[in-house]
Amino acid sequence: MTAMTHCRERPGILPRLSAHHLSRERLTGPIMVSTARVRLLCAPAGSGKSALLTECLLRAPQDCQVCWLPLAGAALTADELLSRLAAALGLPSAQEAGLLEHLARIHTPIWLFLDDYCRTPNPQLDRLLDRLLSVPNPALTWWLGTRRRPACNWPRLLLDDELYECEGRTLGFCEAEIGELLRHVEPALARQTAKKIHERSDGWCAGVRIALLNGCPWSAEQGRSATLLDYVQHELFSSLSPELIEVWRVLVYLPRFNASLCEHLFGAGEGAQWLHRLQEMGCFIEPWEASSEWLRVFEPLALALREEPAESERSWHRRACQWFSAREDWQGAFEQALLAQEHEVAVSLLQHFSLEHLFKRQNASWLLKLHEQMGEQLTLGTPQRVGLVSAALLFAGRFDQAAECMGQMARFAPQPTAIAQRQLLARWQAQQGWLLHLLGRMSAAREHFIEALQALDVDAWPARLLCLSGLTQQALLNADLDAAQTLNRDALCLARAQGSLLFEALLELDHAQLLEMRGTPGRAAQLLADVHERLKPLADRPTPLLGRIALRRGRLALCQGQVAQAGEHFQTGLDDCLISRDKHVLYGFLGQAQIAANLGDYAQAFDRLREAERLMQQRQIPDTVYRSVLLQVSSHFWLQQGRHELTCEALTRVLRHYRGPRARQAPPATFQLLARVEYQLLLAEAHLNQAPRALDQLQILLEHAQQHAMLALETELQLAICEVADLSGETAVARDSLEAGLVLVDRCQGQQALCDLNLRQPGLLCRLRGEGPRAAAGADTTLLSQRELEVLGLIAQGNSNQQIARQLFISLHTVKTHARRIHSKLGVERRTQAVAMARQLGFSV
Repeated sequence: MTAMTHCRERPGILPRLSAHHLSRERLTGPIMVSTARVRLLCAPAGSGKSALLTECLLRAPQDCQVCWLPLAGAALTADELLSRLAAALGLPSAQEAGLLEHLARIHTPIWLFLDDYCRTPNPQLDRLLDRLLSVPNPALTWWLGTRRRPACNWPRLLLDDELYECEGRTLGFCEAEIGELLRHVEPALARQTAKKIHERSDGWCAGVRIALLNGCPWSAEQGRSATLLDYVQHELFSSLSPELIEVWRVLVYLPRFNASLCEHLFGAGEGAQWLHRLQEMGCFIEPWEASSEWLRVFEPLALALREEPAESERSWHRRACQWFSAREDWQGAFEQALLAQEHEVAVSLLQHFSLEHLFKRQNASWLLKLHEQMGEQLTLGTPQRVGLVSAALLFAGRFDQAAECMGQMARFAPQPTAIAQRQLLARWQAQQGWLLHLLGRMSAAREHFIEALQALDVDAWPARLLCLSGLTQQALLNADLDAAQTLNRDALCLARAQGSLLFEALLELDHAQLLEMRGTPGRAAQLLADVHERLKPLADRPTPLLGRIALRRGRLALCQGQVAQAGEHFQTGLDDCLISRDKHVLYGFLGQAQIAANLGDYAQAFDRLREAERLMQQRQIPDTVYRSVLLQVSSHFWLQQGRHELTCEALTRVLRHYRGPRARQAPPATFQLLARVEYQLLLAEAHLNQAPRALDQLQILLEHAQQHAMLALETELQLAICEVADLSGETAVARDSLEAGLVLVDRCQGQQALCDLNLRQPGLLCRLRGEGPRAAAGADTTLLSQRELEVLGLIAQGNSNQQIARQLFISLHTVKTHARRIHSKLGVERRTQAVAMARQLGFSV
């Protein structure tokens, strides 16, 4: 609700806006320009309906009469509404016929605002409203704010183009708007706080305002707010019967529900009616994940109101578990059993799970928690359960616990028949192969994969897919891209034949890695974008898969110089991997560190690396998973900073781990780790004059990359040879390697490799080519024209678009076109980013 005040410009008492009101043109603009006779704002309490109506009223034309009726959600009768309308319009009589006739004869524009229309269903009142809205007078405009949708003929108004409707979701604050409300806070802190508040409130206006009033408790995870509890008590519960309050409080604890489940929980003949009544009254009941059947309570509000599970809540979850089990919805039953703290029941339900369930929702995380609580008891049931728990432990990087869990397979031997015994052994070999593969023991892992494939039945296709994926990754580690492509194709064909979209998505990650190594990151990015679109509509959100896909898309975007897109993907992937407790969360931190380094913020870059290491140690993930990768990325940044001694020391340690008789393979997610370690070590030694044969050794690495068609690595090596040759005074070699590298940058969209060279050796490209800044980009698709360079130079000097237009004697539209092309070519979104990126790439701006 808004406060009321006398208005000098217009007669009567009209609403006023809060001193903290934020005008949002994205809302007021479309509704003000609309020609519809009826403007409907239908949304739950605290959605900002009254504020938006008030802002529109204050913008009404001077020749327009406005009438504001604050109905306060009261349960009015039809006669009471007629009386209030007649009084507002100055009519002597409150008869319906006279009022309708008066509305039809109005000639001067008039806006009628009904704020907070009756909250409880009233058919007689709604029929009166319908008749009022049906008066076909273009001079009369209705503005209606309501928590429930009145039973009017909305389809007719919509078809006649006489209805403008603004839904509740649209009314919410976006992250940028919350940031504007925090303009009194230091910018970096404001952005961080706005992001957290938006995540917790989903933009709900009342939630955002309460968070700001209370010092942002949602952003700091400080628990529930007393203000929020009072708000819900007065704005929601005060208009509900005790039975509806009890039903709503139960629904808050259910992740999803429908009419049938409510019938089971609250009684046949009543449960569905109560649910419908709550929906009808706008009590924050919304679709669950765009489902047409399932519903949920508005998640931010539900999270804020949930208390520690008491016995009464546990009993509701137990009953819900029974309902889901009766319908063989094993995912729902498993979730409800966990919420009821019935761990034995949850374990028994795992018999209905397959390996695919590991990629659904938060199942991987929940299995890990079950394992932490029940330990060995969790593995006493069946080989299938042992395999499921072992897979979750491997997924999270808990290799010691996974090995111990796999050892429990011995309890189920011997099987009744030789065939069954062989199948049990083959399933164990498939998982043991993955354990050894992740531990870096390539030969032993490969042997297990091959033997398992030879023995596994056709029905054991999930295990066969995992074996093929493991062999694909080993082929990639060995730079045998042709073999990797064949194995991946076979695996994808099997997954598609079984109709398994989840396994297909998992295998497409291997495919994308193959494409990246071949120097086609654009194709890889499009492939994963398509997979993401196919996974999004799934009812059981595949959080682990979406997290890994987002991280890989972030890397591919960064490779192509698309910094803004990369940042978004890395953050999304990081969030999902944290939820699913995936060890690949490491690569989200690494991506954010690389972006920070690209912008010259090495303090932030190393902070991201430290955070990654802290999380890995906290989760007790073996250092073989992350230590060498962190050292390689750290050395990458040290090279850019000129800290060559530190680089040599770190990379020498890494190489000792992967060379020699007891060497391990590199972590599977970093297929070209060793090649990068080797050439970066040679770069550091060349800067220290400690590598007289650095060019020869780099040439050997280059030939290996060329022989195996690893174009992405070849691009990096050509630019590294250019740098070392320049240091050695072999200018001709440096120029030749630079030209070859720039051709590959163009062909393979390798903007990040070019950016890395410029961060290590600023100005090297311009100096070697002697052709000015244009040569630095090295590709037709990324070259800035002379005019674009002039525009960029003026942008760097702080000129506005209008000033640039005047100085260059071109139109403002042409300046904007040049700016868009500059942003596109440099892969940035803002002016400051364009200037920073251009300088990194060697342009003189």
